[in-house]
Amino acid sequence: EVELVESGGGLVKPGGSLRLSCVGSKFTFTNHHMNWVRQVPGKGLEWVSSVGVAGIIKEYAASVKGRFTISRDNTKNTLYLQMNRLTPEDSGIYFCARGGRTPATWSARGQGTQVIVSS
Repeated sequence: EVELVESGGGLVKPGGSLRLSCVGSKFTFTNHHMNWVRQVPGKGLEWVSSVGVAGIIKEYAASVKGRFTISRDNTKNTLYLQMNRLTPEDSGIYFCARGGRTPATWSARGQGTQVIVSS
């Protein structure tokens, strides 16, 4: 069974940084577009960022562009999200998802890692 396991969440002060990781296993990681999405209380699921199979094509939601950087290391089957200049509005549960931007296109999703931005 496909596995995606996120880590790296935690409590951080506004303006701080976190780096999330997502390790994929039991599938060919290099064959799939990967995404970060977040579940924000009261707002539902929000797509955050996507990266193509080679790690070259990257897309970001307007709310995080310029602050977050998505990357992947296909030799380690790992997806990353570097988050800088965090604000309380970035708080939520962050998931990695295999597929496109929307839940209907996901073929796998991790359990998530929680990010809390608070002073």
